[in-house]
Amino acid sequence: MSDLTSHGPLAPARRAMVLAALQRDGIVRISQLDQELGVTAVTLRRDLAHMEDEGLLVRVHGGAVPVDASARPAPSAPTDQPTTEGTLAVLVPSLNYYWPGVIRGMETEARRHGMRLLLRGASYELQDERPVLELLVRDENLQGLIVAPNTDTAHAQDVIQWLAHCGTPSLLVERDAVVLPGHDPVEGVRTDHAFGASLAARHLASLGHRKVGLILSRFSPTSRKIAEGWRRVTAELGLETPGGLNTLLPDRGSPDFSDAVNAALDIALRAGVTGLLVHSDPEAMAFIDLALNRGISVPGDLSVVAYDDEVAQLFTPALTAVSPPRRAVGEAAVDLLMKRIADPERPVHRIMLSPRLEVRASTAEFPQKIGE
Repeated sequence: MSDLTSHGPLAPARRAMVLAALQRDGIVRISQLDQELGVTAVTLRRDLAHMEDEGLLVRVHGGAVPVDASARPAPSAPTDQPTTEGTLAVLVPSLNYYWPGVIRGMETEARRHGMRLLLRGASYELQDERPVLELLVRDENLQGLIVAPNTDTAHAQDVIQWLAHCGTPSLLVERDAVVLPGHDPVEGVRTDHAFGASLAARHLASLGHRKVGLILSRFSPTSRKIAEGWRRVTAELGLETPGGLNTLLPDRGSPDFSDAVNAALDIALRAGVTGLLVHSDPEAMAFIDLALNRGISVPGDLSVVAYDDEVAQLFTPALTAVSPPRRAVGEAAVDLLMKRIADPERPVHRIMLSPRLEVRASTAEFPQKIGE
């Protein structure tokens, strides 16, 4: 019987995500982690205590910091930064997973242009971002808006229309949209996630895998693009994709999460699937944890590619992963918006950046048999 709980990722996945957050932000807060991981504060405190015993971090009130945090010199006040001339407002669906890397890129580019960011996080469940946007545009120094709206709601086009007519230059990040009725494209910057999926499929095919499956996060707008690229390239390569394995997983904090992972792995085993692409990293970790608990070797029996590469390299085995250029997306978004502000009449630009594949230990050549 697997010890995969119904309350979020297993301890190895939580451990990897905590270490990644420490590396990325220099601190982790229990109040943020319990929402992101879907586990209780008690569980997180126990995890942090174990990791402190291993010398991986130092607990502080409400969370933890890296071991060497107290030894770091205080940052000196910058003396060569340009004078701030205005504000760019940013609204993204999360300030935790995936988006911090994009925001870091925005911050770097904004400083280069002498701008400051006004940052707000919404949620993937928010149905209408207009009330938040209306508050943001009240900033008297506001020069432009960068927005990642929820494009799967009844209000999605209302938000796009609002942005088009609000009088403030704006663009979308990691989203596509058009303005009706003319279907005019909205300016934006995004990752070519369809190409990312093709990288994963071609990698598995190059290792000799012929039966492959795709596992997706239900609430991520990225999933649709990944699925499009996956279907196209697997058909091109003649790969078998057994029915039932283009699975949409519930949110990993849902009580149904572990049952859905179990069911998908059962389908893979029955169909003889030997390669999986799983979006995102925590879901891939859950699959591997469950597979190992059932005596399935990864990558000996089952090769797994994760999509996002947020914490993939910190897991055991280290996950082969499609890595979107998060920081470069943020930098390009600010640069494009500044060009729009400088020249309102320039043609609409839609910039697409390519991800890369990081090959690690979770994929290997096609096995003779699965499950032995």
